[in-house]
Amino acid sequence: MIKEALVGRDVVHPFKQTATKKHWPEHHNLLSDETPQDHFIKRDDVVFAGIHLIIDLWGAKHLDDLERMEKALRDCVDKAQATLLHIHLHHFTPNGGISGVAVLAESHISVHTWPERDYAAFDVFMCGNSQPAEAIPVLSKAFYPKKIIVSENLRGVLDHA
Repeated sequence: MIKEALVGRDVVHPFKQTATKKHWPEHHNLLSDETPQDHFIKRDDVVFAGIHLIIDLWGAKHLDDLERMEKALRDCVDKAQATLLHIHLHHFTPNGGISGVAVLAESHISVHTWPERDYAAFDVFMCGNSQPAEAIPVLSKAFYPKKIIVSENLRGVLDHA
């Protein structure tokens, strides 16, 4: 009898609740005349959604340091002239690797590190007027890699300009 009373009072029954709309964060993306922006880029007569950099850091240091990683991501966002919406980082044990993402209005920066191999993999994808290549010197300064390998992909290339 006591057990039933506690369950009835303390446990939320999901099947008895009515559905409610979740309130997700929004970033309003309108021109001054209320026209939505698509932030496509035109470079050398090519129109595309954004620039996606794949950045590998080899021989890097401090790849298990969450505070350093958060600062590096924030600095990348600032230097790239992007808009930070949220950062989420996860620390793995026992090796101390970090996986995470900086969610941007312009897209994202993601990271996965393997400190035991002195290796970090970054994806930097941005659309619009942001400058994703500005993240490269920031990452170099933060993690002192011996070697950096960068590849660039244009995402969402239109067939016609």
